[in-house]
Amino acid sequence: MYDYSGYGASTGKPSESNTYADIEAVYQCLQTEYGISQEDLILYGQSVGSGPTLHLAAKLPRLRGVVLHSGILSGLRVLCHVKFNFCFDIYQNIKKIQKVKCPVLVIHGTEDDVVNWLHGNGLWKMAREPYEPLWIKGGGHCNLELYPDYILHLCKFIYEMENTTTAIRLKRIRQSLSLPTRSNTNSSAQGDGCCKIKICQPKCLKCPKPRCGKCFRLPKSLCCWKPCNCCWKPECRLSCCCCCFCFKCSEWRCCVGIHKGINGKQEG
Repeated sequence: MYDYSGYGASTGKPSESNTYADIEAVYQCLQTEYGISQEDLILYGQSVGSGPTLHLAAKLPRLRGVVLHSGILSGLRVLCHVKFNFCFDIYQNIKKIQKVKCPVLVIHGTEDDVVNWLHGNGLWKMAREPYEPLWIKGGGHCNLELYPDYILHLCKFIYEMENTTTAIRLKRIRQSLSLPTRSNTNSSAQGDGCCKIKICQPKCLKCPKPRCGKCFRLPKSLCCWKPCNCCWKPECRLSCCCCCFCFKCSEWRCCVGIHKGINGKQEG
């Protein structure tokens, strides 16, 4: 527990930049003086304190967890309902919540007349890894600690975060960073073409099914082989490449329905 600059027992001037510097200084002290790593930290921010809390949480990808108690979407949104982000707005948690990569518990009172409940609900919906929220019915802005559900739900969250092993955390991080599964290139071989070269597969069961240009073989059965005495140019109905024929004019009848030659003759 500490006081921001200009708040409580702390000296200095209260400002957004100073609160960011304060929380970064506290984290640096925990690392250097006490040897505490981010994996062992649960950040807790209440009301305006949710701003610096999310500021630091967005920079620490291996945090154990974050608690937002009556948090705000942004400073301007506390005063009026706006749909756009403005450069002069302060504590723009609406942007930073999406960068937090650990479980986020949101606690908010439904009768909060300082920071509307919609702020907490919005933060919870935008979190990448939202934990089960606690909406305290009838709770205000500064009295949520008086409700039994507050202590019970907070203890439950801390207990679960303490029992989350490093292996589970790494698994969650990998899942959040995983790319879409690539399609299997061999699946194209199941259709009419295969690999990078589109060649027709003979319908005759006696003939081997070609898979690519390297494994292409001539058909064994005569039903798939059509010799010709002159130089024919077969055309495949399936618009395949020249692999549908071989040795000047041979073709697979199962693949080619019309056989054209330079003399204008056609055969079925």
